[in-house]
Amino acid sequence: MRIGFIGGGNMASSIIGGLVASGMSASNIWASDPNADSLAKLKSVAPVNTGSDNLALIAEVNVLILAVKPQIMKLVAQDIAAAVQTHQPLVISIAAGVTSGSLATWLGGKPAIVRCMPNTPALVRSGATGLYANAQVNDAQRKQAATILEAVGLALWVDQEDQLDAVTALSGSGPAYFFLVMEAMQAAGREMGLSDEVANQLTLQTALGAAQMAITSDVDAAELRRRVTSPKGTTERAVNILEDGGLRQLFANALNGARIRAEELAIELEGE
Repeated sequence: MRIGFIGGGNMASSIIGGLVASGMSASNIWASDPNADSLAKLKSVAPVNTGSDNLALIAEVNVLILAVKPQIMKLVAQDIAAAVQTHQPLVISIAAGVTSGSLATWLGGKPAIVRCMPNTPALVRSGATGLYANAQVNDAQRKQAATILEAVGLALWVDQEDQLDAVTALSGSGPAYFFLVMEAMQAAGREMGLSDEVANQLTLQTALGAAQMAITSDVDAAELRRRVTSPKGTTERAVNILEDGGLRQLFANALNGARIRAEELAIELEGE
């Protein structure tokens, strides 16, 4: 693969770092950004090819990653449309809310497009990404897209594009939910008399350990919860209070709200 990034922000930096760490040569990676500081940061990650000319970049690559903000995607796509039609790279978009249909229209035809929804833990190569491919993407290109996103974590395909709204609600926004739970547990620990350091570190290690157990276990989260919940014990008391407080329905409502907002953002972006 010869991969080009338009946009040199944190996500591009993370993916480039993951690709190089997994064995890809930096000489096969190009990046374009109008900000010299962003390009310098990318150079510090790996000695990739950098510049500010998007059209020159497209002529060099067979995979094009659009890593720009959703609000400027239309302008960027329209500017590179002729070059994309000429060189026909696989186009991978990591812009939230920009549908493959809108992107195809802005790019002036029917390019092969993979739309993906990564999350911020990709910055530490522990990401979770949902991917959707339009009808123009062939099997080899699907493999290329998966390889790129797997460089920063887990990458899973969805069959219908609107399922990316659910991905956005679950894993795209998901880190914030866990951070909120951590905040609440740390605060409760302090209220019970623990020092800030002890409450914070115990919370973070507990979150890490629970996630690691769930990842490596051969049973689901519900069974793991049952196994650590002794009858009439401390854990059962706490879990019952959470259940009685409607925790499950609260999470369901929250994720559904995030999904609906993702749908709204897509409509807003299409109208710009």
